[in-house]
Amino acid sequence: MKVATWNVNGIRARASEVREWLERERPDVVCLQELKAEAAQIPEVCNLAEYHAYWHGRKGYSGVSLLIRRDVVAADPLFGHPPFDVESRIVTAEIDDLVIASVYVPNGGKDYAAKLQFLTRLTDWVREVRAAGRELLVCGDINIARTDLDVHPKERKLNAIGQRPDERTLLETLLDSGLADLGRAFDPDNPGLFTWWAPWRNLRARNIGWRIDYVLASPTVAARATGCVVEANVGTSDHAPVLLTSP
Repeated sequence: MKVATWNVNGIRARASEVREWLERERPDVVCLQELKAEAAQIPEVCNLAEYHAYWHGRKGYSGVSLLIRRDVVAADPLFGHPPFDVESRIVTAEIDDLVIASVYVPNGGKDYAAKLQFLTRLTDWVREVRAAGRELLVCGDINIARTDLDVHPKERKLNAIGQRPDERTLLETLLDSGLADLGRAFDPDNPGLFTWWAPWRNLRARNIGWRIDYVLASPTVAARATGCVVEANVGTSDHAPVLLTSP
């Protein structure tokens, strides 16, 4: 089974890339972020007949989606989003005892307090799901580099948003609610493991980036995982896809 997450930074701009990537990788579950498109605009750019699809977006801003291959689950999954989501930043799907979430945490540059509030409410929601006995996959752009190891030395900046101690503490609290960071679990000491590169000065080609896109899994899901890799050479978004594999 393959579970993929990708901040596409505009689904209309990246339509052909997404289509080619889906045809090549054939992931079973796909979490996309930063669609920058309303749901009615999506069918014009993506032919996704092989997937159950839920598009939760708005014109020119934010937006997330979840795609689940029809040969994985025949009936339509139960899609939705928690009440705290007011900016099209999270969509969930329920498959038996598993809950999957595609998440796009606010960057925080315009409203840092809103970012912290979103993270707090996301953690509360994760705790509720886990308390109900459900397994959980949280995939997406968390917009926080977990530690300094997750930022290239040239990009480390005191008090930069995405590297601040208070938001890193909230990310650790989220993980402590019962989730494993599978990217680091499979590549714990790699100082060049990044998922986002600022779109200037050829930073991506030089691999001067940040790791801010994650696959987070509850224990049973994490124990079945066989790999979690960054596809750093895929696409023209400023983010790369992250791909989880399991039996």
